[in-house]
Amino acid sequence: MAEPPTVISGETRLAGVIGWPARHSLSPTILNAAFRAVGADWVYLAFEVPDGGAAGAVAAMRTLGLGGLSVTMPHKAAVHDAVDERTPVAADLGAVNCVFRRGDRLVGDNTDGVGFVDALRADAGVEVAGKRTVVVGAGGAGRAVARALGIEGAVDVAVVNRTLAAAERAAGLAGPVGRVGTGADVAEAELVVNATPLGMGPASGSDPAPLPIDPALLGPGQVVVDLIYHPAETPLLAAARARGAAGVNGLGMLVHQAAHAFHRWTGETAPIDAMVAATRRELARRAHVDGSP
Repeated sequence: MAEPPTVISGETRLAGVIGWPARHSLSPTILNAAFRAVGADWVYLAFEVPDGGAAGAVAAMRTLGLGGLSVTMPHKAAVHDAVDERTPVAADLGAVNCVFRRGDRLVGDNTDGVGFVDALRADAGVEVAGKRTVVVGAGGAGRAVARALGIEGAVDVAVVNRTLAAAERAAGLAGPVGRVGTGADVAEAELVVNATPLGMGPASGSDPAPLPIDPALLGPGQVVVDLIYHPAETPLLAAARARGAAGVNGLGMLVHQAAHAFHRWTGETAPIDAMVAATRRELARRAHVDGSP
């Protein structure tokens, strides 16, 4: 492991995340761990930017010479409109979660979909190609996942969502294999992804949160991914495992999407193990402090 820089100097590069709120973000933990692991002279901070301030933040990146920006809610669409260029995935999604420099120009990217695919491969040994899949939820995460599944060779991408128009939009991003689905499609799917916030409560309790998927439709041979990463064992994952399905939470996606941003900014291969370890330590620390599971 490379030795980390011992001082912050005039040569230190600065990157950060913009969002509202942003102080709770795990991105500083993840990216500073990555910089330390490779000995990169970079520092990463969280910047709380109120809604409506995204264009100003992008202008500040240009003026101050920041090396990179991560973008979270509610700024992903506004940053898409504020950068000089967009990668094809960012253009398709209409949303940016990472800004990097290409010469004097600022380029908006979206690493959520590729981060999801990388995490699925690394954490569960699952390849998307040839799989029948269901995505529950058609928000930003659902759209990114649906697009990635189509590009990676899934043979069926059924998007289930309460709003038909949103489901149609997300399914369209998957290309010819995308379609609007129903809850019944879950039983036939090999890969099921929850891209909604339903079920963020702990897996036990007298009044559990509603599940986004009927557990009776799940069983052996299926992989169920819940993009929620805290708690690590969501009610959906507990129910899926009880039915014999494999369960994967969203921590890997969080780390792997950041890994692609790290590479965009530094040109270095991201130290995934160091990033995961730091994130788990921070989640454990927070749980100890606030008493949550």
